[in-house]
Amino acid sequence: MPMIDNIVPVEFVENNSLKHKLLPLILTVVVFAVDQITKMLVVLNIEPYTVGASFFGDVLRIIHVYNTGVAFSMGNGLPDMFRSILFAVVPLIALVLVMVVYFRSSGFSFFQRWMIAGIVGGGLGNIFDRFFRNEGVIDFIDVKFYGLFGLERWPTFNIADASVLICGILLIISFLVTMVHENQKEKGAGNDE
Repeated sequence: MPMIDNIVPVEFVENNSLKHKLLPLILTVVVFAVDQITKMLVVLNIEPYTVGASFFGDVLRIIHVYNTGVAFSMGNGLPDMFRSILFAVVPLIALVLVMVVYFRSSGFSFFQRWMIAGIVGGGLGNIFDRFFRNEGVIDFIDVKFYGLFGLERWPTFNIADASVLICGILLIISFLVTMVHENQKEKGAGNDE
């Protein structure tokens, strides 16, 4: 069994009832709410394009910027209508498709469902901004990167971005662990013959 089975009882992990598919969506709601609350606090307390607070010198700064593009501000220069469709409507359709697969599939582990829920919550947070904030997505976490990869500072991000990234990485790792486990199981069954 995947590593998660050591933490969560097997019967709970393998039960794919509607109740167990709905439970991880708590994370979707929490990520969305925390993302929107933190963005609201930034808007209310920090002037746009200024630094509101610095921690550990200037290693971590809370700033107020708008991103009309996608990750790392890619696409900022595209025409407004094209950007709206490409960066708001297409991701919304993608999230709807993800949720259809989420509910129809019984192949996801309990852990994988929680990670998908975190990705969806982050996606919804940024899509909400794209539909309801003319300025674009609010980014506010600014981290010093010490020149790594030619970047003095990591591109500014928000809670939604962090959730998508962290949950996405953990989801990929869980798929890899599951694949390795399945391969080991198949090799073990082949040796028994």
